[in-house]
Amino acid sequence: MSSTHETIGFVGVGRMGANMARRLKDFGFPLSALYDRQTSVAATLAKELGCQAAPDPAAVAQASQTVITVVTDDAAMDQIFAIDHPTSLLAHAKGRLFINCATVSPAIHREVEQRVTAFGGASLEACMAGSIPQARQGTLYLMCAGRRMVFERAKPMLETLGKTVRYVGASGTAAEVKALVNMVMNCNTAALAEGLGLGQALGLDLTMLREVFSQTGANSRVLETDGEDMQQRAHDCYFSAAHAAKDSGIAVALGRAAGLTLPVADATLAQYQRLVEIGKGELDKSAIAELTFKDRLDR
Repeated sequence: MSSTHETIGFVGVGRMGANMARRLKDFGFPLSALYDRQTSVAATLAKELGCQAAPDPAAVAQASQTVITVVTDDAAMDQIFAIDHPTSLLAHAKGRLFINCATVSPAIHREVEQRVTAFGGASLEACMAGSIPQARQGTLYLMCAGRRMVFERAKPMLETLGKTVRYVGASGTAAEVKALVNMVMNCNTAALAEGLGLGQALGLDLTMLREVFSQTGANSRVLETDGEDMQQRAHDCYFSAAHAAKDSGIAVALGRAAGLTLPVADATLAQYQRLVEIGKGELDKSAIAELTFKDRLDR
């Protein structure tokens, strides 16, 4: 159980943020306020957890000593940390600790740290590897970046959320590492979908094929998490195709900035962008198999 009395607020309580909040509540961390663009979502969760549903991010910061943010993209991060805006987290940044968990670009993480520091607060990246069950069970893999002293302040709470809590360097570094993690994961997912799709076209038993994959060099983490779902067309969302597209896009942009060509990542990004374009972005990333199985979506 927690031995701290530091109040904790959340900005962004979708699938991940909500389960992180529940986990902290279970372990005695005092939750103060929640905000989400979907006000009904925040209101329902606030009632469940016995805290305030805040009208805007500023109210969360006002009520909290630590604020955990789990938002969608760079634009959302820029908005909740907007300078000279009364609803921004910066309106009450002085003395606050902001832990930013979203997968967004390294540039926006660095910019947010600069803004928060200028307003007298502290900022830390805590980029997450894992999905909804891991958030609820406290078994996330957390890659943290920023000032080392800020990391040490946040570490006791982060250890409730993550099985591994790893400091990787200065601001922006965790976002770079996370982008590469998701780039490789998404490429593996796309390759698995192609392997199973071709297996089906050849008339192979896919259950047998998945077992052979698991015992050979074709094995991967995504085979365990996504293989059966691809076979059964079970695409309940744990990590959406839209998020896969966004994250692969971040990595491809980093590659271009570094002067590298990443043909496998480029092809994977194009597949996930296609899923989004045809209205399948809110399905799980395993839905990429819908593009590779012969009898599924029209190609």
